[in-house]
Amino acid sequence: MLVLYGIKNCDTVKKARACLDGRGVNYRFHDFRVDGLDEVMLRRFVADAGWNTVLNQRSTSWRSLSDAQKADLDETKAVALMLELPTLIKRPILDDGQQLIVGFAADRYPSAS
Repeated sequence: MLVLYGIKNCDTVKKARACLDGRGVNYRFHDFRVDGLDEVMLRRFVADAGWNTVLNQRSTSWRSLSDAQKADLDETKAVALMLELPTLIKRPILDDGQQLIVGFAADRYPSAS
């Protein structure tokens, strides 16, 4: 089963959910704030998509970080920041069990079979 990860009040996540719902796609929604985020899950996202893709450096949360928090960024530091502030994760993340689609692009989303 598809799993859509994100935060329910995020506008981009709302668009992704509407797209999947409109196409009749069966999926489970995992809200980072309600259902949680653990290091194993985040490390799988990073291993599959790369920390530069998973970390949203355009977000309001990123802009609110101090220069010290943004300095000397590497995978270890990025993962620690995302675990501390899940709003730093680019949303949504769609997992079909074989690949991740990070961010919303309707043309990359499936239709019901």
